[in-house]
Amino acid sequence: MAKFLWLNWSGGGNLPPSLGIARALTERGHRVDFAGRPEMVSRVEAAGFRPIELTQAYAQAGRYPAGPMQRAASYLTSPAVADQLRDVVKAEAPDGVIVDGMFPAALAQAKDFGKPAAVVSHTFCFRMIERWRGTTNALSGMRQQAGFGALPDLDTLWRSCDRIIVTTLAEFDHATPAGWDSVRHVGPVLEDEKVAVPIDLPWRADDPTPLALMSFSTAPEQRSLDKFQRTLDGLADLPLHVVATTAGVVDAAELKVPRNVHLVAYAAHDPIIARAALVVTHGGHGTAMRALKHGVPMIVIPGLGHDQALIGALMEEWGAGIALPGDATFGAAAGGNAGPSRESMVEALRVAAQKILATSSYRESAQKRAAMLAGVDGAANAADEIESLLS
Repeated sequence: MAKFLWLNWSGGGNLPPSLGIARALTERGHRVDFAGRPEMVSRVEAAGFRPIELTQAYAQAGRYPAGPMQRAASYLTSPAVADQLRDVVKAEAPDGVIVDGMFPAALAQAKDFGKPAAVVSHTFCFRMIERWRGTTNALSGMRQQAGFGALPDLDTLWRSCDRIIVTTLAEFDHATPAGWDSVRHVGPVLEDEKVAVPIDLPWRADDPTPLALMSFSTAPEQRSLDKFQRTLDGLADLPLHVVATTAGVVDAAELKVPRNVHLVAYAAHDPIIARAALVVTHGGHGTAMRALKHGVPMIVIPGLGHDQALIGALMEEWGAGIALPGDATFGAAAGGNAGPSRESMVEALRVAAQKILATSSYRESAQKRAAMLAGVDGAANAADEIESLLS
């Protein structure tokens, strides 16, 4: 049995697949512990793993530029977190270290841990390599504004690890360039957290009315009450049953819920998508792959995640969905800059939903991708790669 320590970023699309890979490793007799920010602790405990809280996550947050990413940038890049990580790795003495691809404070010292190390990317790698580089540079810039030194660039951070594990299909990504021989595409890891349980729907299983799932980011950094409400408004009065999950990011009391919407905090997505004709999403990689796995087309309203606008554009390119303006665009419009009005965006959503429901090619294109995903076990494949590091 080996002991692995996962240095984790508990973003909305990062923790669930990390837990899925950890589950596959524990089923093989290994042990996986998770070190991360305070918000991670209860979620990891609920999944049955041991959490190690990084108490210095926000110790230097006050030095970082104000904004929605202030605390996240402190956790991901600050010297206080880096120092604590070194202490944790030394005290835990794992056989191997697994590091989230969005955690520069951990990646910058992965080689110094003296342990086999794998970095995990929970979205496309080379299809969006410039975005990865841009996100890392932006985090480094915030760190420098806080008065600390610059971080290494993405290529240096990732390629310093023994293995780069990418949880998507190689066929969905761009080709691996020269010099990146340590990259392994393992396929999506579509793990539900314990709070996401199957739910009873208020409509009969043989109800002919089409069903839609509406699900946005579970990360508090991407909370957008207005996007949630205007999406509900756009789907209201359509001949459509809608299941909308808030994930605790938006409170039900903040919303005006249309009559055709069943609002819940959490729900297992697979049973709903299996019945669905449409998924409305922020474009997170996990939700997009889950919809494609079931051959269900989607409307993508990108959030602030660095891959979400790209995923929306890709669904359009593949003919499996329609992309609408995202949070950044709407935020600019709300601030008085040029951009679509709220009313036009509500109408655009309504039109997009009607178009997808009336056009069979969207589902046919999604079903082509479903055939490519059939039988792929990303968690097991990732566990194979992590185990291979120890040999």
